[in-house]
Amino acid sequence: MSNTSPAFGTPPVPAQPLLATRAASDAPPPVRTGHCQCGRISYQVVGVPDDPHLCSCVHETRISGGPAVLWVGFPLDSLIWTGTGGEPKWYATYPTLRRGFCPNCGTHLVSVADGSTMVMVTGFSLTDQSGIEPLGHSHRENAAPWMHITLAPSPTS
Repeated sequence: MSNTSPAFGTPPVPAQPLLATRAASDAPPPVRTGHCQCGRISYQVVGVPDDPHLCSCVHETRISGGPAVLWVGFPLDSLIWTGTGGEPKWYATYPTLRRGFCPNCGTHLVSVADGSTMVMVTGFSLTDQSGIEPLGHSHRENAAPWMHITLAPSPTS
């Protein structure tokens, strides 16, 4: 038996492993989208969700009408308003904290602290809610006494 390729009369080339062209760390960061109830205000953020947590401060419970709001952080410089309604209407609940909401349907969408490099988005305004399980609960002492929450396990190093 010959050690040449029958079609070309040359020795066969041994199979080489296909090498990755870029490292996993070079992969583009994930893009997430979100919107209000009526769809006029929509947004895009880029990056891995940061600090997903519930908040039961008096501002959150009053604004949402519920016992807590789920917040998820993304880099502020990745936030782009994509809907026909443009940017949301803003309301300051603290001297250094603004919250954005849709002036049409009232959906609470984002929170930005002065000087922060993060924007916090309401978890359920996101189109894809995977990977945003809350790891903490701020202002837990203000939570409704009947509210019992089992938080996701802390990430391991």
